[in-house]
Amino acid sequence: MRAFSLLLFITLMMVFAACKSDSPDQAADSDQQEEVVKKYPITPFSKSADFPDAKIESMTYEGGRFDFQISGTSYKLGVQTPDAGQKMCANSAEGQHIHLIIDRNPYSAHYVPSFDHEIEDGTYNLLAFLSRSYHESIKTEDARVAQRVRVENGGIVSSEELDGPTMFYSRPKGTYVGEDTKKIMVDFYPINVEIGEDYKVKLQVNGEVTLLDKWQPYYIENLPMGDNTIGIALVYPDGSPVPGQQTAILNRISLQKDPLPEQ
Repeated sequence: MRAFSLLLFITLMMVFAACKSDSPDQAADSDQQEEVVKKYPITPFSKSADFPDAKIESMTYEGGRFDFQISGTSYKLGVQTPDAGQKMCANSAEGQHIHLIIDRNPYSAHYVPSFDHEIEDGTYNLLAFLSRSYHESIKTEDARVAQRVRVENGGIVSSEELDGPTMFYSRPKGTYVGEDTKKIMVDFYPINVEIGEDYKVKLQVNGEVTLLDKWQPYYIENLPMGDNTIGIALVYPDGSPVPGQQTAILNRISLQKDPLPEQ
C-alpha cells in the first residue's frame, strides 16, 4: 500500500511538472490568438446589384462645366439602387450618382450628367465613375473615365491615359451618424494594376493593418465615435509599397451617435 501511494505521488508530480513546462508555450499560443483578433473587423461587402451595360460614353470639361454622356438601360442617375435597403450602410437619398475624384482629394457626388465644378489650372489625375446610391463604384472600364488631364481657364486642354499603378480613394468619407456608424463601407479604385497575386491593398484603420487581395468593397465595424483615420495603399504581396505618383492615400472620417442639434 505504501509503495502504491509512493508510485501515485511520483506520477502526479510528473504530470504536474509536464503541465508546468507546457504553460509558457500555451501562453504564447494564447498571445498569438489574441494578436490575430482584429479590433476593427473587416468583412467583404455583400454582392451588389449589377449594371452590365452602364457606360460613360464621353466626358468634356469646358467653361468650368462637366458634361457626361451616359448610356445603358440598366443604370439611371438619381434613382435608388434596388438593393440599397439590404446593405445596412450609408445610402444617398438622392440616388445613384457620379463620383468625381481629383488626385487624392475626397470625391464630389453629382446626380445629373451636366454640372459646374471649379478646378484650378494645373495637371491632375482624374477619375469619374458611375456609383450606386450607397456609393459603391461600378467596377467596369465602360463605367469610368480615368485620365491625366491638364486644366487651363476652366477647361481640359489636354488628356492622356494614366501611366503606371494608381490608386483612388472613394469611401468612407465625411461624417456618419446614428445607424450609419455600425457598418462603414470602404471602397477604392485601382488603375493599371490587378489586385490579387501580384498586388494587394493595405487597408489601415486607426493604425490597424489588413491586407486585401480582392478588388471589392468591404465593411469596417466597431469604429469609435469621433475621428477615425482610414488609409489605403498599393503594396506587393510581402507588404512593401508599390512606387508611383499616387499609390497611397490617408483620409479622416468622423462618427457621431446622434445628429448635431440645429443652430
